[in-house]
Amino acid sequence: MSRAESGRAQRLRAIREAPPGPGTVAYFDYDGTVIDGYSAGAFYRTRLREFDVGPVELVRTLRSGMRGIRTDEDFKEFLSITLATWKGRTEDELHALGRALFRDEIAGALHPEIWELVTAHTEQGHQVVMASSATRFQVQPMAEELGADRVLCTELEVADGVLTGRVSGISLWGAGKAAAVLADAHDQGVDIGDCFGYANGTEDAEFLSAVGHPVAVSPTDSLRELATELGWPILDCAPRGGLFPDVTDLARTAVFYGGMAGGLAAAAGAGLLHGSRRTFVDMAAGVGADVAFGLAGIGVDVTGAEHLVAARPCVFVFNHQSKFDVPILMKLLRENFTGVAKKEAAQIPVWGQLFRIADVAFVDRGNSTQARAALQPAVDKLREEGISLAIAPEGTRSPTPRLGRFKKGAFHIAMQAGVPIVPVVIRNSGEIMWRGAQTLRGGTVQVVVHPPIDTTDWVPEHAGTYAEEVRELFLDTLARWPERRVVLEEGTPDE
Repeated sequence: MSRAESGRAQRLRAIREAPPGPGTVAYFDYDGTVIDGYSAGAFYRTRLREFDVGPVELVRTLRSGMRGIRTDEDFKEFLSITLATWKGRTEDELHALGRALFRDEIAGALHPEIWELVTAHTEQGHQVVMASSATRFQVQPMAEELGADRVLCTELEVADGVLTGRVSGISLWGAGKAAAVLADAHDQGVDIGDCFGYANGTEDAEFLSAVGHPVAVSPTDSLRELATELGWPILDCAPRGGLFPDVTDLARTAVFYGGMAGGLAAAAGAGLLHGSRRTFVDMAAGVGADVAFGLAGIGVDVTGAEHLVAARPCVFVFNHQSKFDVPILMKLLRENFTGVAKKEAAQIPVWGQLFRIADVAFVDRGNSTQARAALQPAVDKLREEGISLAIAPEGTRSPTPRLGRFKKGAFHIAMQAGVPIVPVVIRNSGEIMWRGAQTLRGGTVQVVVHPPIDTTDWVPEHAGTYAEEVRELFLDTLARWPERRVVLEEGTPDE
């Protein structure tokens, strides 16, 4: 099987060649398929941090982990450990824990390749179903994020809102998942031969054999061998890092920050020579970013670069997926720009001093009764100093590629200062530096910069409408990304 045939471009093509509509169902395994790793690990690490694991349970868990889950009996033993610890806890408590762990840890392990496949199935009008041996507490948050139609999982028995420590029905490991998928297809009145299945482990061979379009996703060695033998497509997702990053990624990260430090030193010298803090800040951003990106071998492909300089001063708004977004903006914007931070950030040790050196505009986000006055420091940067602002209207990093709601602050600032909005759409910074990761992967960041949006006729009362219109522009750009269309039209192999 060629590299092109096993790439995600070919998987996207297969989805778009399938009949549209709900008569096609895409069944996705969860652990190891939708995410890199296992969601149960996040739950267990939480208990370890809270010293809620006794010695007997720890020994049983370690023994189970070292042996691995290869048979139905192995899975039953592993499940029994979990059920014993959850017995007596409420459904609400575990759902809350599952949502918190998803937001803080599990979402960062989502494979972007799978996100694209789910998006493609949804665009075709296909049904998307999560099919997992994990519990609903583990699976439901991701299913909601993906917009899945249903969840098939190992259900737990509940009495008066409290877990009994027993399974309700059958567990969906191995043959159980295959049976659940077949039953679901029958209940939906769809032909299983028209359905897609995605899984990573040999235990799901029966499930994959049941559907008409099986795909082995980052498969185990034994499933890879079986898939090759049976002619199933193989989709290898990029590893998401973890506790032990690749040596290459460690080296890349070291030279990146070394390059930034070198640029900072050069900028400090230039700033002293010219007696100008702005010279220091601009050189640190532009030169530091150029050196760091060059040494680390990370590229930036920009469409619409002319709009980065056409209408300054302005408010640049960008989607926020990664800590790496800041270096990207440094490289793109280069000079005469700064960011916006809450007033309290100025008091953070070290970071507060760095923010002040970088000429960040501090605003009082708690001053809701005097909102206009609270934004004045940012407005002054634009109107009086001619310095552009870079703002993430989502307010915080998104845990997945899904674009969050846009807050109105950036749009109020642009209106008060009488400057345009320039949308900067970043496609894949999260693939260079995952949420929560400390190391960088190689690759090329893709950016589209849209023409400036005139705010002259805008009125404060409609700020929410303007924010939603700009967000729709971001959504449309991400959905219709130029490279994605090229891949689909030309069959370009994945890197």
